[in-house]
Amino acid sequence: MVLPEDVRVSCSADDDLRLNQHYEIVSMVAFLIGVSECFFENENTTLDMNVFARLRGKRSAKIIRNLCVLRNDIEKNYSKIIRKMQLEQRTMMMMPEYVTPQAIMELNEENISLYSSCDDPAKMLIAINRTISSRINNCQPLFDGQVEWTYLRRIFIMPDGTTGAGLKVAADFYHQHYNQYPYHAYMNWPAEEQGNILSCDKKFLMLLYSWNGDVFTDLNRVSDVSNHTKNTIYSFVRESGRTELLVDCENADPYSLCATINNLDQDALGRLYKIILFDDEHTTNAWDLLQECVNVPVEHLQVNRLLAGKSLVDQTLTARCCSDFYEKDVDSFVLASSDSDYWGLISVLTRARFLVMIEHTKCSEAMKRALSEKSIFFCYIDDFYSGSNTEFKRKVLLKEIGDNLKEAVRLNLNDILEQAVIRTRMPLTAEEKKSFYERYLRTLALEISDKGDVTLRLKR
Repeated sequence: MVLPEDVRVSCSADDDLRLNQHYEIVSMVAFLIGVSECFFENENTTLDMNVFARLRGKRSAKIIRNLCVLRNDIEKNYSKIIRKMQLEQRTMMMMPEYVTPQAIMELNEENISLYSSCDDPAKMLIAINRTISSRINNCQPLFDGQVEWTYLRRIFIMPDGTTGAGLKVAADFYHQHYNQYPYHAYMNWPAEEQGNILSCDKKFLMLLYSWNGDVFTDLNRVSDVSNHTKNTIYSFVRESGRTELLVDCENADPYSLCATINNLDQDALGRLYKIILFDDEHTTNAWDLLQECVNVPVEHLQVNRLLAGKSLVDQTLTARCCSDFYEKDVDSFVLASSDSDYWGLISVLTRARFLVMIEHTKCSEAMKRALSEKSIFFCYIDDFYSGSNTEFKRKVLLKEIGDNLKEAVRLNLNDILEQAVIRTRMPLTAEEKKSFYERYLRTLALEISDKGDVTLRLKR
C-alpha cells in the first residue's frame, strides 16, 4: 500500500488532525431550552432537525421546551409586555407578537395551567420556574447517562427563580450578557465569552463540566476520528486481496473496538474476510456478544491454557496469522492489540501488509516508533465515536447480571412448600398443595431497597 505523504511522516492518526464532531447532545439541549425551530432548519446550523422532530414526540421534552419558550419570551419582552398591559389592558394570551400562545395551549393540554398568571409576567415566570424545577428530572432518561445529570439539570434552573428578587437578578444578568446566551435563549450559566457554546457536543460538555469544577475527559463519546484516519483504513482494505481483522482480546478493549467497527463505512468493511477473536478464559464476556453488534463475520476462538499462569493467546494469534497468510491467501491483516510482542510477527512476515489498532494508554512509545519507522499505519480505537455503543454495553451488563443471578438464586418452590408442610405437620392433599402453589407461590414479588438488597415476599 502506498501511503500519502502526510501519512508516511507519522504513520499514525495524529491528534492535531480535525476530528469529526457530533451534535446530538447540543441539539437536545437547544430543543429543551426553547431555541427557535428556525435555527434547526437553517442550512448552516449544526443543530440536528432529526433530534428536534424526535423530541417533539417526547412528552417530557415537549413540556420543558414549552416552559422554556415562555420564559424566553417574557425575559426578552418584559418591558413591552408590561407596557401593553398598562396601556391596552391586554393579557399575555393576547400578545402573540411577544408571547407564544401555542406554548401556553400545549401546556394546558398537559394539565399545566398558566392562565391564572397571564395578567402578571412576574407571576408567570415564578410559575414557570417552579414547574421546570419539578419536572426537569423527567428528561434525564433522554440523555441515557451520557452527561452528569446534576450538571445539566442546573442550567435549566433559574437561581432563586421563585422570588421577585431572584427574578430581577436573573433578568439583569440576562440582558447585560444578552449576546453571550446561545440563540438568546435563557439558561443558568456564567455567560462567558466562549462563542456559540452549542456549536458541538465536545465544546459544550467541556464547558459544562468546567462550570462545575470538573473535567470532561470521555471525548470519544462526543467526537469521532478524522476523515484522514478513516480514509486510510478504507484504502488499506480496498487495496488488499483478502483482509482479516485479528483481535488480541487480552490487549484490546471490546467496547472501543465495537465503536471502531460500527463507525467505519459498512460497505468498505464488507471487504473484510472476517474478524477473528483470540480470547482467554480470564477476559470479559463482552467478546461473546460482539458478533451480535457488528455486521462482519466473527470467529471466536477460546484459547485454553496449559499452565494456569501462562496465556497462549499471543502464540495462537501469531500461528493463525502465518497459517492464513500462506494457506488461505490472506495478504493483509488489521491487528487490534496494544501488545508490543507482535512486533516480532510484523517484522518477520514482511510480505504481508499490516495496519495496527492500538489504545492510547496501553501501547508503548517504542512500539509506535517501530511502526512509524516501517511506515505501518496505526490508529487509536479509543478515539472512535463511542456514543452509539449504548446498546452493546447494555447487552453485556444484562448478560453478566443474568449469569450472576443464575448462580446466586437457586430456589425450588415445590421443595420449599413440601418442607413447610412437613414442619407445620399440616395434612394437605396433592390438590390442596397445587392450589396453594398456584395462588401464592407463583405470585412471588421482589422488593429491592435503595441499597440494592433484594427480598422475596408472598403477595397476600
